[in-house]
Amino acid sequence: MSHILGISAYYHDSAAALMRGEEILAAVQEERFSRIKHDASFPKAAIQYCLQEANISADALQAVVFYDKPFLKFERLLDSYLHYTPRGLSSFLKAIPVWIKEKIWIKSLIEEQLPGFKGEILFTRHHQAHAASAFYPSPFQKAVIITADGVGEWTTTSICVGFENTLKMIKEIRFPHSLGLLYSAFTYYCGFKVNSGEYKVMGLAPYGYPKYKEIIYKHLLDVKEDGSFSMDMRYFNYPVGLTMVNKRFEKLFGFPPRKPEAPLTQEYMDLAASIQEITNDIMVKIARYAKKLTGYDTICLAGGVALNCVANSRIQKEGGFSNIWIQPAAGDAGGALGAALSAYYDYYKNPRRHVYTDSQKGSLLGPAYSDEEIESFLKRYDILYHKKNVDEILSKTAHCLTEQKVVGWFQGRMEFGPRALGNRSILADPRSATMQKQLNLKIKYRESFRPFAPSVLEEHASDFFHILSPSPYMLLTADVHKNIRYPVSDIPHQGLEKLNIQRSLIPAVTHVDYSARLQTVNKSTNPLFYRLISEFYKLTGCPLVVNTSFNIRGEPIVNTPSDALTCFMNTEMDVLVMGTFMIFKEEQTHLNKYDWIKKYTKD
Repeated sequence: MSHILGISAYYHDSAAALMRGEEILAAVQEERFSRIKHDASFPKAAIQYCLQEANISADALQAVVFYDKPFLKFERLLDSYLHYTPRGLSSFLKAIPVWIKEKIWIKSLIEEQLPGFKGEILFTRHHQAHAASAFYPSPFQKAVIITADGVGEWTTTSICVGFENTLKMIKEIRFPHSLGLLYSAFTYYCGFKVNSGEYKVMGLAPYGYPKYKEIIYKHLLDVKEDGSFSMDMRYFNYPVGLTMVNKRFEKLFGFPPRKPEAPLTQEYMDLAASIQEITNDIMVKIARYAKKLTGYDTICLAGGVALNCVANSRIQKEGGFSNIWIQPAAGDAGGALGAALSAYYDYYKNPRRHVYTDSQKGSLLGPAYSDEEIESFLKRYDILYHKKNVDEILSKTAHCLTEQKVVGWFQGRMEFGPRALGNRSILADPRSATMQKQLNLKIKYRESFRPFAPSVLEEHASDFFHILSPSPYMLLTADVHKNIRYPVSDIPHQGLEKLNIQRSLIPAVTHVDYSARLQTVNKSTNPLFYRLISEFYKLTGCPLVVNTSFNIRGEPIVNTPSDALTCFMNTEMDVLVMGTFMIFKEEQTHLNKYDWIKKYTKD
């Protein structure tokens, strides 16, 4: 049976994905191995894992597919610098040598990194890879596909149609006009890191008011009724500069860009609220136009903008579609999977089998570790642990959660994409009024305003949330039902003061606007996680838990047992559950976190 390897690299979130026939066999980001968040380097370790998972060597690959066309991207880079000359000379001198030395010679690099490989080397267009990643794993035989991100080669936003085993792009918006880069410009201005802090802007938006919305529409953005848009590039620096915006942008709003780690004042919250509403509006307009254009009743989303679950939910509510499917690794990492899928269906013309859920396997496509491997690791580093059977693990872990303990949950195959979906997760009790603050400040070491997601048993989701469909990949928001809300008023509270108000029976996962970014957990997709939440439900009557990714601020989600233990020892987590082993922080008195770091680093 044929194997196709997809690769993404050199922008952010490099990854590799492997297909065996029509089956998605493995997919993983390079950052999980290198421990460099959003690692953009060539995904050597990710490729090695994919081949190991399939138990093959490079000579068994039918094709290796790269997720964009480097020479077209290089053409756009040169064209931009020529257009804006002499501005951007320093950026040009920094970027061009890297491209000439490495980034455009992908074919040679693949041949060098995969000795013995004899198959074809193929290239997809960037947004073709995004569209393929969204449509082909979906349960739909035909669908509209919207892709939106910063930029690929030239395309920044596209409308495609997918029918059985074919894709066709029908509309596009081109660089420098980019919804993704517009959102990143405000991310930068709010003091967060571009290509990393966009989640923070989305989480910050409910604390503000969209008071700058009209200014943005009047000066920065011209949006048509069909969702097409153009930007006034006099305010932006990203086409050729080393910053996202310029002094003209600062003058427009009347206050300077926030410095990282500086206090969050109301104007930045209002900026976040304004750009979030504009993003919602544009994406809904594009979706409505796409439905009008095609008549299709189902929609798929991919590209970095599709990680904006608030905008996704607005499309679900207002776009006019009966069903929606969003690629869980919607950003550049998912481009590796899309490249492989595009080759299998578009290039090799293989037939596509209809599936009734999706073929993404819950996005649980990364490495797993056996109990033997975990126990060997624990013994090697003198970690005190308790070995239990599966039923005991589930029962004891659920009891720990009811006691307000914070649990690191390390099970099965690692998730592909930015969300922890129940295999590399930190779990807690959603009923606690103090848990959201505790998790942010003592476990995740991140900004206090960041919300946490609930993982809820699928059949009970509608008891707590107003949902229109399941949300298995944590890419949709839903409002908390009014019957479990507390009648509170934000007046006279402003900004982050709103954090101190308990808003519902599940305050740890209820955001200040009464929304939650939820994951619905299905018995067949992740049976162990489903059973754990069921145990918690039996004890408490609450069929959901807090689920946040198993990592701390600035680090990727944990991959290996050693990653998990390092994170556990470096935080105030109480319990670590790996496979059928339980490790309690209070019992590790012989090894404080500094001893652990020193010992592990030495090895």
